[in-house]
Amino acid sequence: MDADLQARFNAQIALEHTAERVYLQMSAWAEAHDYAGSAAWLRSQAAEEGEHARLFMDHVLDRDGEVILAALDAPPADYDDLLAVFVAALAHERKVTASIGELYAAANESRAFPSLPLLTWFLEEQVEEEASVSAIVGELEKVIGDPSAVLLLDRELPGRRDGGEAG
Repeated sequence: MDADLQARFNAQIALEHTAERVYLQMSAWAEAHDYAGSAAWLRSQAAEEGEHARLFMDHVLDRDGEVILAALDAPPADYDDLLAVFVAALAHERKVTASIGELYAAANESRAFPSLPLLTWFLEEQVEEEASVSAIVGELEKVIGDPSAVLLLDRELPGRRDGGEAG
């Protein structure tokens, strides 16, 4: 693995770890505001992001590269409401998608073809992730003014992780 591509993979690992921390912080906010279902969904999402970081790490190591973990900034900790949490989550998923797309282009350009299947899988995964979070945002936009409806949606979210809409 050439040095530039290795640096790009290490940056992606940092972004995945950042995503894990962002979702953990969102989960803590949701739990503190009595949205237990959202907290569970967000915590599960955090675990998935951590696994994504490990998959990228394993790939770098399998290609005889060096993993260098970066320092991470603290994620935002305060949100106006549950809709703001999921709007921020969607923005973060879009950032991850763009980063993986750039990594794919760099791997293709440098002819690092063994990296392409992994990156293709991640791009497909990101389509599911964005669609899942986008659906939650759309539903919350419809009900955010109705606390009872928000609570019903909150209670439904953990089930989406177990075989429903979540990716």
